[in-house]
Amino acid sequence: MFTTTRAVRVSFAAAALVGYGVSALALEPDQILPSAIASVRAIHVNVAPSGGKRAPDGEHDGGSGSGGPLGGIDSIVNFTGQFHAQGLNAVGNPQSVWPYAMVGKSPDHEGQTTINAPIIPVSLDLRNADGSPRFVNGKRLYSDATQYVTPVLHSPIFQNSWFSSSERRTQFTDAIQRAEFWSSMEDDWHTLLSPSVKTPRVMTLIQGTYNFALNADGSCCLFVLVDLNTFENLLFPPAYPVDASTVIGAAELAGDMTTADLTTLLFPNTFLYVGTTANCCILGFHSFDFEPGIPANGNLQRFYVMDYASWITPGIFGAGFADITALSHELAETFNDPFVAFDGVHNQTPWWLSPNGNCQDDLEVGDVIEGLPDDVYPISMSGYIYHPQNEALLQWFEFRSPSNAIGGAYSYPDPSVLAGGPSAPQKVGCAP
Repeated sequence: MFTTTRAVRVSFAAAALVGYGVSALALEPDQILPSAIASVRAIHVNVAPSGGKRAPDGEHDGGSGSGGPLGGIDSIVNFTGQFHAQGLNAVGNPQSVWPYAMVGKSPDHEGQTTINAPIIPVSLDLRNADGSPRFVNGKRLYSDATQYVTPVLHSPIFQNSWFSSSERRTQFTDAIQRAEFWSSMEDDWHTLLSPSVKTPRVMTLIQGTYNFALNADGSCCLFVLVDLNTFENLLFPPAYPVDASTVIGAAELAGDMTTADLTTLLFPNTFLYVGTTANCCILGFHSFDFEPGIPANGNLQRFYVMDYASWITPGIFGAGFADITALSHELAETFNDPFVAFDGVHNQTPWWLSPNGNCQDDLEVGDVIEGLPDDVYPISMSGYIYHPQNEALLQWFEFRSPSNAIGGAYSYPDPSVLAGGPSAPQKVGCAP
């Protein structure tokens, strides 16, 4: 059944904003200081797809990832497998076999798989309460996303760089997957993203649904904080048939997003909060837009796999997240969990507790590491130092000891981040 309800689970609480609403600087009521979120810990959410859940046709015993794709859907190329681990499922029942679906073709598939990766820059148009254009100190509140497309295209997300998991230069997400399936993959197995820049879009926000900080010259905006529910409602199509009233709806109708793609919706320093700005900041999420089947595709349910990620101007979060950290996090998680455990079966894991205090039961490889002292892995290329995030590997969720990933690692590209190995199996909600 089609529904627009999206369940949201916050990974961990954020610190309160610092310096919010300092009247001595004569700020606008919804304006905050540039330093306001410098010490805030990033949070991530699990955003359920915008359609109903279903059980795929059959299950595949992949072992090391050798199964075919999920049946009954029209979506991105994927393969299935399963791992074995003793743990508790979402409702506390013992379980030992854990199926998954991942992006690409199976590691026992020779050669390269190339996936279309549209990039849709989404700018923010901040409006007054009556919907009219808003100005502060004579300058329009409009935050342009297109300026960040070039540095993203030149980053290790879409350009090749050296990684120990590949004999030739490759992309960040491919390097992660090769490290993960090191003991079972074909030598020439690669899954690469082919980027293309699509029509820029604009998200219009009404005063009361956002807060903002200005650049040093008084222009808009160093960053914008947006209410999560408002953001989702403006991003995802509200109902079928799709119309152009939302960002994704407009992109789908224009052919800029298809079911074969992995689409990035790139925002300019746009961070989300849950309920109040004290629960900030969400820097990205991945999910898919669900649309029912049509005769042209054999009436298969259509899954448009996507991620929202914000470019992060260095310095906003102190020495932490910067530039492509959020994008790398979301794309690595999309590769490992493209359908966000939509059926309650694939990509669920035993309950686990990460070193940063995240307690979850899903194959979210970035959430394990975010916020740790060595969470980013600087890479210098194109005259710039990028900050992709280190990611947990499948072996961490398997509680496997020793790990059969590259070099016995549980994290990559930096294996030292999770050198202590996986957590012990947990009770539901990591209860004592």
